[in-house]
Amino acid sequence: MRYFRDKELPGIIKIADNIKTKVDEFAPQVPVVLALRTEGMVDRHWELLTEKIGKEIKPFEGFTFKHCMDMNLLEHETDIVDVGEKAGKEYNIEQSMKKMKAEWANIELTLKPFKETGTYLVGGFDDAAMILDEHIVLTSTMQFSPFKFFMLEEIEEWNATLLYVSECIDEWVKCQGQWSYLQPIFDSPDIVRQLPSENKKFKSVDKNWKACITGTIEDPNTLRSCTRPNLLETFQDCNAKLDIVQKGLRDYLESKRAVFARFYFLSNDELLEILSQTKEVENVRPHLRKVFENLVDVTFQVDKTISEMFSGEGEKIVFIDTVDPKEKGVEFWMGELE
Repeated sequence: MRYFRDKELPGIIKIADNIKTKVDEFAPQVPVVLALRTEGMVDRHWELLTEKIGKEIKPFEGFTFKHCMDMNLLEHETDIVDVGEKAGKEYNIEQSMKKMKAEWANIELTLKPFKETGTYLVGGFDDAAMILDEHIVLTSTMQFSPFKFFMLEEIEEWNATLLYVSECIDEWVKCQGQWSYLQPIFDSPDIVRQLPSENKKFKSVDKNWKACITGTIEDPNTLRSCTRPNLLETFQDCNAKLDIVQKGLRDYLESKRAVFARFYFLSNDELLEILSQTKEVENVRPHLRKVFENLVDVTFQVDKTISEMFSGEGEKIVFIDTVDPKEKGVEFWMGELE
C-alpha cells in the first residue's frame, strides 16, 4: 500500500486496503488452522481435543474450517495448538521409527568362502555397525522425549533389539577372528594329537560356527540374522571356549620354547607352522634362517637325516655326526642340530 500511495494510484490502494483488511481478519485464525491440519492428527488427538474443550469435535467427510468457526473453536486456541503440537511431535517419532525399520530391510551380510573348508567368513559388519550407532542414538533420543508414551512399548522393544544386535555383532566378529585363525591350526593332525582337550573344544565351536553360517546363508538380512534365537548366547559360549583354546595353545608354544629357546626368534604363527608339520621335517627349511643366524638351508638325505648345512654365502659345512629328526619333536632335533 505504501508503494501504491507513492505512485498515487487511489484505485489500486482501495483494492489493496480491502485485501489487507481480510488478511488481518483471518490472521488470528491461522494458528488454529495449522494446528488442526497438523500431519499426524489421528483419532486419539481428536478425542483429547474433545475432552479439553468440552464439546465433541471429530472430522467427517466434507468437514471444513467453517464448521470449526461455527463451533467457536477460536475461543480454545491454546488447547488446540497444544494438541496440534503433540500430534506433530508424535508423528515425527512414528515416522522416524518406520524409517529406521525400513533401512534394515536392505542391510545384508556378505559371505566369502574360507579356504577349502566348505564354510564361509562373514562380511558387512562395518556398514551395519555404522547404522547401528546412528539408530541407537536416535532411539535413545526418542526415549527422552515427553511425546513417546503413545508408542513407548515399541520404542523400548526396538532399543533392546538394537542393543542386542550390536552385542551380537561384537561377539560374532570376535568369534570369526579367533575361529579363522585357529581353524588351519587344528586342521593339522600333529597339533590335534598334541592338544586333544583344546581340539575337542575347538571342534564344538566349529560345529556351532557352521550351523550359524548355514542360517546366515538362508537369510543374510543383518537384523533377522543377528536376532535368531540364542545366537548371542552361542557366540558368547564359543568365545569363552576359544579363549581357553588360545591359552592352551600359548602354553603349548611356551613349553616348546622352554625346551629350545631359539624358538623365541619365531612368531607364534611361524612356530605353529613348524610344529604342525613334524612329519614333514623338510618343511622347516624356510624358517631355519630365523632360528640360526645366516643358516639358510640344510641337506636332507633320503632317510630324512640331516648331513650338512649352508650359509647365505653358499658355504657348505658337512656334519661330523648326522642329525636324525625321525620320531622326535622338532624342539629336540633342532637342539641336536644346534
